[in-house]
This record gives sequence, structure tokens and C-alpha cells, in this order.
Amino acid sequence: MPFTLADFDLAAFVRATLAEDLGEKGDITSAAVIPAEAMFTGVMASRDAISVAGLPLAEAFFRALDPDVVIETLVADGETVAPGTELMRLHGRARAMLTAERSALNTVQHLSGIATMARTYVDKIGGTRATLLDTRKTIPGLRVLEKYATRMGGATNHRMGLWDAAMIKDNHVAVAGGVGEAVRRAKAAGIASIIVEVDRIDQIEPAIAAGATHLLLDNMDPATLRGAVTLVGGRLPTEASGGVRLETIRAIAETGVTYISVGRLTQSAPAADIGLDFATA
Repeated sequence: MPFTLADFDLAAFVRATLAEDLGEKGDITSAAVIPAEAMFTGVMASRDAISVAGLPLAEAFFRALDPDVVIETLVADGETVAPGTELMRLHGRARAMLTAERSALNTVQHLSGIATMARTYVDKIGGTRATLLDTRKTIPGLRVLEKYATRMGGATNHRMGLWDAAMIKDNHVAVAGGVGEAVRRAKAAGIASIIVEVDRIDQIEPAIAAGATHLLLDNMDPATLRGAVTLVGGRLPTEASGGVRLETIRAIAETGVTYISVGRLTQSAPAADIGLDFATA
């Protein structure tokens, strides 16, 4: 089954990425050094323990340059694998493989790095009722892919953009004149999902009374979060956000919040260490 993501054009992504790398002259090194008829076998493997994401995109890069390439994908996106695990085997035209190599590897390394960090955070809150969310802190142009990667690591997507839910933050509140008034304006505009960021306990009741559907509890310590969750009393979902780190997320989850959002998943995840080795066929 072809790899598809909503609102993502795989063929256009592959074309644009390869065009960026090839420029006007193409892969001048491979053209000069590698005979046109040469064939390679290749093995892509993890060098660390990782959660895998992006293998179908890597396959698309190789197929774009060699439609006859033989590819065996050995693991599925979303799997967690040990160091040294083979992810993909390839057999095809040497020049094509070398030209596609960096685009394919960059994509898999970046997305697997995000998935790996997400899985680490998800595992850290295992056994609690909290769900890990990602954020809009994504690289421009890569949001759909990066949020796909967080899902492969076990996280849940938050807003995909500014269009799918209102999120009332401190600047909105300041202009509107208060939390309640900001929420009332959003409701009057016919918005069904209204997330309200609160950084003080006394903002909670006005937000709920005005019709908030989700409370984002911003930069609160665990004790304050626990009090906020008690005050909300299950009337709507609660989300802890702001400065969440691996060493603090367990205590946050144990306060009883519904969600915990972590910008680091897409903003700061290091690339996974994945290699691709070739040999002449």
C-alpha cells in the first residue's frame, strides 16, 4: 500500500528535496567516478536503540532515481529496535543510490530522532493517565512529517495549525480584557474547540464559565497543577505545558492532568544515528 499522509504530497517533497541537492549540474562526483552500469547493494541499519520513522520516505527517494531498485524493508515505522538492527536492504543502480543516499538518510535520521525522543517521554509516564502531546514548534514546511514522527513514538498530535482549534493565550487575553471575555468572543465566532492558557488558579473558573473546552495550565509546578486539576474536577480536559523535561514529566503526570505537551519533541530532538553502507553487486 502506498505511503500517504493527509495534507502531504510525497512526490512533491521528494522532487523538491532532490532538486535542492542536485542543483543545476547534478551529482557530479558519482557521474565522474561511478560507471553508469555499476550496481550496488546497500544496507541501512541503526547504530543506536531507536524508534523508527521515515522508512517509506527513504524508499521513495531511491525509487525516484531508480524505479527498478529492489527494496526490502525489514522493520515498520513505529517499531523500537536495538543497535545494529538492519532497517532496509537495497539492490539497484549505484549512481542512483549514491545520489539519493543523503536525502533518504537525512529524512530517516531526523524523523527517527523525533520518534525516539517521543517514545522516551511516553515510556516515562507509563502507568499514569496522562497523554503526551506534541506542539506547533516544528520546522517550517516539515510539520506534517514531524508530527507523523511523534505519533510513531507514541505521542498524540495536538493542533496541526492555527485553523483547527482556538488557543487563547496571554496576549489574546490582554487585548480582550480578560479570560472570560476572550472565550466569549471565540464562542461568538462559532469556534467549537476553545483551548485556554491559564497561568493562575484564579483564571480557571472564568474560563470554564465562559465556555472553554480545554485548559492549558502553563508553567505550573506539580503542587499547583494538582490543585488546578482538583478545582477543575473533570469538567474539561487539562493540559500541563511549559518547560517540561524528561526528569520532570513523571511528577507532572502524577498530578492527574489529562495531557502534557512537550515542544522539545520536534524542536530539539537529535538526529538518530543510522548508517547506510554500500557494496558492489
